[in-house]
Amino acid sequence: MEIISKSLFWLSNTLLIPDIILLLLLFVRSMLLIGGLYAQFMTKRKNDRLLATAIKSLTAAGIDDLRALLPERNNSLFILYLRDLLNSAPSEAYSDYLLSAFENNAEKDLAQSRLMAKIGPILGLIGTLIAMSPALVGLSTGDIAGMAYNMQIVFATTVVGLVISGIGLITLQVKQRWYASELNKLDYVARIIQEKEKK
Repeated sequence: MEIISKSLFWLSNTLLIPDIILLLLLFVRSMLLIGGLYAQFMTKRKNDRLLATAIKSLTAAGIDDLRALLPERNNSLFILYLRDLLNSAPSEAYSDYLLSAFENNAEKDLAQSRLMAKIGPILGLIGTLIAMSPALVGLSTGDIAGMAYNMQIVFATTVVGLVISGIGLITLQVKQRWYASELNKLDYVARIIQEKEKK
């Protein structure tokens, strides 16, 4: 039994360094995610300023005007699919296909935030539990310096894991709201196009 418990102890201790490396990589990735969210926000604000009123008051006769308002390049997922919707041959089946493709691409973008929100606390807890064991051993043997060092790792992995999770959760919530709004706009434009064809 002692051999098994020592093997488990050794195995869990070998996982500490990979865990810390993963936490550091995910922390850097979460900082990049915040930067990407800010860039996406600025692009969305610019596009909303340009198109929100035109989409809200869109009629069958104003479809060409909306097409002319589009930015020259596809600066976001929404613009890419709106351009495709406005320039394609009107078809209910193709409109449904585009909306489903938009949802799939939005989900792909949200997957990273979702992963960080879930994996951050897991990695933080793994680091906490692994470093807690040597800290308790140091406490029992009177090695206060070793215990203090291991407790630093315990708290650091927990904090970094929670920060990663928080960033993932915030970016997930914000992007979900944005994509839901953009999907609603695309659906509305598709319906106006279908109405124009029926007339």
